[in-house]
Amino acid sequence: MAATTHTVGNQAPPLVGYEVYLGDRALTEGVERHLAGAAPEVADEVRRELADLGRAAGSAQALEWGRLANENPPVLRTHDRYGNRIDEVEFHPAWHRLLGHAVGAGLTDAWGRPSGHLRRAAGFFVWSQAEAGHGCPVSMTHAAVPALRTDPELAAVWEPLLTSHVYEEGLRPPADKAGVLFGMAMTEKQGGSDVRANTTAAVALDASGEYLLTGHKWFCSAPMSDGFLVLARAAGGLTCFLVPRVLPDGTRNAFAVQRLKDKLGNRSNASGEIEFDGTWARRVGEEGRGVRTIIDMVAATRLDCVLGSAALMRQALTQAVHHAEHRSAFGSVLIEQPLMRNVLADLALESEAATTLALRLAAACDAGTDRERAFLRLAVPAAKYWVTKRCTPMVAEALECLGGNGYVEESGLPRLLRESPVNSVWEGSGNVQALDALRALQREPEALNAFLQEVGQARGADHRLDAAIRDLLTELADLEGIEARARRVTERVALVLQGSLLVRWAPPEVADAFCASRFGGDRGSAFGTLPHTLDLGAVVARARIAG
Repeated sequence: MAATTHTVGNQAPPLVGYEVYLGDRALTEGVERHLAGAAPEVADEVRRELADLGRAAGSAQALEWGRLANENPPVLRTHDRYGNRIDEVEFHPAWHRLLGHAVGAGLTDAWGRPSGHLRRAAGFFVWSQAEAGHGCPVSMTHAAVPALRTDPELAAVWEPLLTSHVYEEGLRPPADKAGVLFGMAMTEKQGGSDVRANTTAAVALDASGEYLLTGHKWFCSAPMSDGFLVLARAAGGLTCFLVPRVLPDGTRNAFAVQRLKDKLGNRSNASGEIEFDGTWARRVGEEGRGVRTIIDMVAATRLDCVLGSAALMRQALTQAVHHAEHRSAFGSVLIEQPLMRNVLADLALESEAATTLALRLAAACDAGTDRERAFLRLAVPAAKYWVTKRCTPMVAEALECLGGNGYVEESGLPRLLRESPVNSVWEGSGNVQALDALRALQREPEALNAFLQEVGQARGADHRLDAAIRDLLTELADLEGIEARARRVTERVALVLQGSLLVRWAPPEVADAFCASRFGGDRGSAFGTLPHTLDLGAVVARARIAG
């Protein structure tokens, strides 16, 4: 065969060795915006951390780690060679490299550092673009802190290990490790999201706060972790417990991993089905207050769902724009063709809206005021509902921008597409989020007031946004069939919030295009149907890797 038939032309070069943080204008501008009140030395430290992490995330090494971790998924080892139960999960070394870098970058350490939630959220967004699956234990470990703080004695022991910047693999007593990871096990097969249908039993021991658990958990996130927060039913009602994998004397706790779930995506990460049978646990919070104790952990992981989906969207957009910059068809580079520019601009709007909203939520966590807490009560479930819902269709459209090249595994887009639904399911699917947002609207007037104050800061800047806010208030005033309309209401809350943030902070061409298409009614049902009169070239140019 002639060698000339193997000459490769008109293919995009590999996207590797690029700046994931510094190359993202929406992200860097958002971080700078929310750092405005930070001390100069803190702001400089955050910039350095994120720039270093961004270079690592775009490196050939990190991308290879991501590939290997997904092509070599975890394996459950229930017994050793002699028949003893060990219940260990074996991972490819690449998984440990990814986790080690995440922990070393402080992605489990937000609660005690200046601008901790903002810097950690931006870092989670950046590093998730190298590989998303390992974000599960990172998120759970980060989110466990507020739940444990309900018991100062437990927090004193565990919080320094959870927020450590040292990752140590393997099961050993926590006192022998420089850092630990946490998981969560709330879901049971008979209840799903209805955690109050929990049947796992907790029997108190003589020692204060100690219990033995018996039951089955249908989904256990990150079963290889050092400890878990679980819900079980004690004499006083549904209660939160801490279950360590290894007891202080070095013996293994009764923690039988019955199987690992064979999942659509998220394949680098282990999700398990576990059995408690006389499993030692320590109570966290009061008996009967389990949901209240663990709710802050749930809120933190829901914010990470928003961040994780926004990261997938940005990575898919980056791949699509990169391909369109280098691929020619019908006489010109794809990115210069009006219809492709329309598609890319629409994807860019979705990505920037998600990024801007996620950073705003993280900054609210740092502020910690009563108003910001009330704002988060509505904004988090609304954002979790909408951003995670938009992720899958956006990633699918980005894949299509690469044509057949995007449909093959080497492109990385199939992995992103398989990963894209996970955050809409994890920590409560769409109906759970919509009903939670509805409860906040109905029962917590301060949440609605905080939301209206937030979007009111953009009043008068765009007539289409103003009309959308009025329409939302009309929708909220109509109580007829409100539960059946919960998804519609929640979508409007999220869109109005995104629009208000972009009108205040994004370049005029981005805000104009978002309001025209999302509120003005001048858009079709698919991506790439924006009004042709908009400045789409400027929107796409902003989405390109800066530098």
